Amino acid sequence: MGKNDQDITDVPGVAVGHSEDREAYTGCTAILFEQDTVCGVDVRGSAPGTRETDLLNPVNLVDRVHGICLAGGSAYGLDAAGGIMKYLEEKGIGLNVGAGVVPIVPAAVLFDLPVGDASVRPDGKMGYEAASLAKRGDLSWGNAGAGCGATVGKVAGIHRAMKGGIGSSSRFLPGELVIGAIVAVNAVGEIRDLDGNVMAGARDDHGKIVSSLDLMVDQASIPLLPGTNTTIGVVACNAKLTKSQAAKVASMAHNGLARTIFPVHTMMDGDTIFAAATQEVVASVDLVGTFAAEVMAEAVVSAIKHAKGIDGFPAYRDLHKK
Repeated sequence: MGKNDQDITDVPGVAVGHSEDREAYTGCTAILFEQDTVCGVDVRGSAPGTRETDLLNPVNLVDRVHGICLAGGSAYGLDAAGGIMKYLEEKGIGLNVGAGVVPIVPAAVLFDLPVGDASVRPDGKMGYEAASLAKRGDLSWGNAGAGCGATVGKVAGIHRAMKGGIGSSSRFLPGELVIGAIVAVNAVGEIRDLDGNVMAGARDDHGKIVSSLDLMVDQASIPLLPGTNTTIGVVACNAKLTKSQAAKVASMAHNGLARTIFPVHTMMDGDTIFAAATQEVVASVDLVGTFAAEVMAEAVVSAIKHAKGIDGFPAYRDLHKK
């Protein structure tokens, strides 16, 4: 697992922790906030696995969250959010309901069951561990946390895929504005860098990457079941945003996926992005959303660059050895 010099924890008040089972190839990632943070969400994929996304609708009451969970394990992995809640409750962090606190922890999951041991999934224990390990800086990326069992380039089927992973990036802007992104990349599509070069995708019988778009033209359908993929992530900033504005930022951040994943938002993906704002500096929604897309695209590339190959799934670095 590689290191990344700039990541989402450059945003003041944001910490990240990973926990994974490296034999079963699954894991989860906890994104924690030092103060109540406004959050929005945008779900673009057609097979999502999520928790508390209805709460984030701008017409609903609660507009602050205390953490976000990204996990593998398909719908089973949503249990990891309960462990993050337990950790936060023990710290006295959450929505004050008189009889105690209720930590608000939205979650999204990706499908990694065929990669390792399908009977092992992120659970409350793993979520608690990820939360307890949350820190700022000096984080591992690639085969860490929710990216542990992630794969990409599955247009020709899982057996021709490559290793995906989790990555992050950030940007410092004038006026003390900081925007960061974290993303677990487990897409049907191939991944391209910011110059349009294919980094990882479907492979032919000789291990050479072939065009996912050409494959789609040549075959009647993608040989996968719905919900067996998904790219999930968070963009965070220290801007002062309302819940509806945060939802708009999440929507704009999906442009970062569209710049790097081909195809994206398919019927087999559950692509979901949360946007969190820690309420410190004044900034326009357009500015935040535009750069949210930029850092999200960089985070996708980071995930692929840091990924390490596992049995049956080579990584970008395996095909670019000097």
